[in-house]
Amino acid sequence: MQNVSPKWYLFVLSFAVGLLLPVLTFWVMMLLHLGPFTREETVAEVYLKDEEVVVVARRNENEESVILPITKVLFEYIEVVDGCGPHFEGVCVNVRSGPGEDYPVVMRLRSGVVLKVGGKVERDGRTWYKIVFDKWVRYPERVKSDWYIVADYVSVLLDEGDRDLEHAVGVSSTKRIIVDRSEQKLSAYDGEELIMEADISTGLELTPTPRGSFAIYKKTPSRYMQGPIPGIAEQYYDLPGVPWNLYFTGDGAVIHGAYWHDKFGRAYSHGCVNLPPAEARALYSWADIGTQVVVRD
Repeated sequence: MQNVSPKWYLFVLSFAVGLLLPVLTFWVMMLLHLGPFTREETVAEVYLKDEEVVVVARRNENEESVILPITKVLFEYIEVVDGCGPHFEGVCVNVRSGPGEDYPVVMRLRSGVVLKVGGKVERDGRTWYKIVFDKWVRYPERVKSDWYIVADYVSVLLDEGDRDLEHAVGVSSTKRIIVDRSEQKLSAYDGEELIMEADISTGLELTPTPRGSFAIYKKTPSRYMQGPIPGIAEQYYDLPGVPWNLYFTGDGAVIHGAYWHDKFGRAYSHGCVNLPPAEARALYSWADIGTQVVVRD
């Protein structure tokens, strides 16, 4: 057998490394997202992720389907201001499954409802807001389609959104809220100064509002309340957009607006503290994370 010199081995090794190194470098860069096509792919992915559209089906054979963009908005919430009353008296605001009156009605809304907006659609000279439910919903199967509301009957809310204990920096210790179950009254104080007083509805006998001293640990402008709640309430109810929520117990006791009844001044709730929507909004704006809540008889 002919002996092969070490120089030959070095030559073969150098050739192999030179051949494989560019290939290995390319795949490492691709895995680390450092490749030459990274910028274009990232831009495309972001565009596809952020851009949302709605397809408006043609109404007859002479029309074509239309694709409309759902554009982002600078605010997050809207409030129904021109809907029906707590017992559906008057004209309610219709929620439709698409941006137009040619779509079916899927819900009727009363005044005082606050909902989160995911974007808007301009169609036939009118603005339609797309509603989103991006938090946990107890019975999601009840929401069977998209929700769109025409802008004519709502007002835009420039609210900061959800707040919790992470946002409790600089909280005033002088604010407190007194909930009197016997009198069905709520009083808000800053020090000794009475800021507001309102009739309320606390929990019924089987679902009482808990007594004690608590503190507000979470605020949210809107939540979807549904029942029944196993072990607490057997009644069926479906209340989207419950407004101006101040959470004060870990078991879910909340001070909030109630647009579905007008029984303030007597016990009526499943354990929460109900306020008329206007008073609830005023209290929500005034109260801080950490504000004391005292529930007494």
